[in-house]
Amino acid sequence: MHDAVTEHVDAPPERVWELVADVTQTHRYSEETFEAEWLDGADGPAVGVRFRGHVKRNGRGPTYWTTCRVTACEPGREFGFEVLAGGRVVNTWHYAFRPSDRGTDVTESFRLPATPATRLYWTLAGWARGRTNRANMRTTLRRIKDVVEHG
Repeated sequence: MHDAVTEHVDAPPERVWELVADVTQTHRYSEETFEAEWLDGADGPAVGVRFRGHVKRNGRGPTYWTTCRVTACEPGREFGFEVLAGGRVVNTWHYAFRPSDRGTDVTESFRLPATPATRLYWTLAGWARGRTNRANMRTTLRRIKDVVEHG
């Protein structure tokens, strides 16, 4: 109930991190999130800060808002957040940034909580959603790469 994708970007980790950690710009890279905003007066990332994202699932719908909470925020090293529904964590997204060959290896990953409901979902439909998540993570990272390397 987890997966990860890595892409090499020809830029320093701090530069790539800045793009990922600015959730208000997620719409530039994501296949599903088309807008996001900081909540509770926050104007940038920090552990514990909340934001909400407007999502169009699978690029087709349904369309809904998700509230998220930042769980990892170390410039140039990692950025992560958990997606909440009714105060419960339903998914966790994480980005790791590792210096490598004149640039950065960026890994995007997700992890679903190991609940009975999630296990059942993953058994019945997880193969399809997992494939979609992998494709979307590849697209997100390639778009980030393009912005960083080509403006």
